[in-house]
Amino acid sequence: MTKDQQITLFYSPQTRATGARILLEELSVPYTMHVLNMLAGEQRQPNYLAINPLGKVPAVRVGDTLVTEQGAIYLYLADLFPEAGLAPAPTDPDRGAYVRWLFIYGSCFEPAVIDRYLKREPASPNETPYASYDALIDTLEGALQAGPYLLGERFTALDLLWGVALNWTMMFGLVEERPVFRAYSDRIAARSSFRKVHAEDAEVAARHKASAEMLKAAS
Repeated sequence: MTKDQQITLFYSPQTRATGARILLEELSVPYTMHVLNMLAGEQRQPNYLAINPLGKVPAVRVGDTLVTEQGAIYLYLADLFPEAGLAPAPTDPDRGAYVRWLFIYGSCFEPAVIDRYLKREPASPNETPYASYDALIDTLEGALQAGPYLLGERFTALDLLWGVALNWTMMFGLVEERPVFRAYSDRIAARSSFRKVHAEDAEVAARHKASAEMLKAAS
């Protein structure tokens, strides 16, 4: 990355984009935010659909490179700034577990949690991307037992992704609050990057809610 390649985070508070912003804070790199008020439907407007046709955040632009999807963004940014030490190098023995858990998140964890939340009848283990919700959650618990992080003593971008996810899913009862999950989530939430973004998110979310309510009242 060269100095003229500005980083822009397409963002909305208290969404999946929160973790991407926390990652940028951990990387200690300058970035700007293009903030979308999702309560007002700004993520469904043509300008943003040109960025991500699915109308989802986060998205990140670095120079001429555009990346969407959480796992891809974490993988890309952590590799882009190796000096931060948040990603094992491709030749590092930890790389396999690192990439594995990045992809388990989007490919297995989110589908499992959403299926459970919507009370969908579980398919057979051969017909889902995650085998079963219980098997997935037990596997995650087992991976975190040794701790303090998913790669043992080594803190990586992986832990920001999962720490933020567990914080939110346990808060809303989407994942049961097992002791190992609570300890892990609290460990990530204690980081200064998390506390900063969490506090600023609350302020922006409040403004977005007020703005959306005004628009609704005026319509």
